[in-house]
Amino acid sequence: MTSQRTRERLLGRLMDQGISSMEVLDVIRSTPRHIFLDEALAHRAYEDVALPIGHNQTISQPYIVARMTEAMVTSGPMDSVLEIGTGCGYQTAIIAQLAKKVYTIERIKPLLDRAKKNLKTLRLRNIEYKHDDGSLGWEQKAPFDAIITTAAPQQIPNELLQQLNPEGGRLVIPVGGDDRQELKLVTRNDDEFSETLLDAVRFVPLLMGQLQH
Repeated sequence: MTSQRTRERLLGRLMDQGISSMEVLDVIRSTPRHIFLDEALAHRAYEDVALPIGHNQTISQPYIVARMTEAMVTSGPMDSVLEIGTGCGYQTAIIAQLAKKVYTIERIKPLLDRAKKNLKTLRLRNIEYKHDDGSLGWEQKAPFDAIITTAAPQQIPNELLQQLNPEGGRLVIPVGGDDRQELKLVTRNDDEFSETLLDAVRFVPLLMGQLQH
């Protein structure tokens, strides 16, 4: 179920799809994705698919996790990273092994509690957690070298843009509605923002102001 062979097969698929950062691939290889899933789904952990984690949320497809992480890692420093949408903590675990400090926000309290437990199992201690509306970012901890959003707003929240480091801060974010979403890399230089289109994607919507306890 969690054999090295199944992980290596996944790595092969990611490389076939264009993931080339060995740093990112090595972290995905060594991170046990099965611990982030319910036991009934653990046997599917190393398939390249999104899977349900409860509360109408999913653990992202490994290719998308790799694509978003690679976009951040290869475009600048990773001293301070903000993640919007902790979910079960899998993407958090990947980022935490590549960044000095990770701040992560989740609006669904049971998911956040579960993520903390999962990440504690992996002994990752460079993470700060917050139960809040992720669309507002985390102003007290800004500026961030990178912000990654694992849910899609219709438009990029200005709050997130303003919390990027003015000297090359990056935002990796899916944008759009049910019919069409695009994964974008937004780079800030002073008060100018440039966008690069990375991929067509499908994420759950970024819900604003709706906390669950």
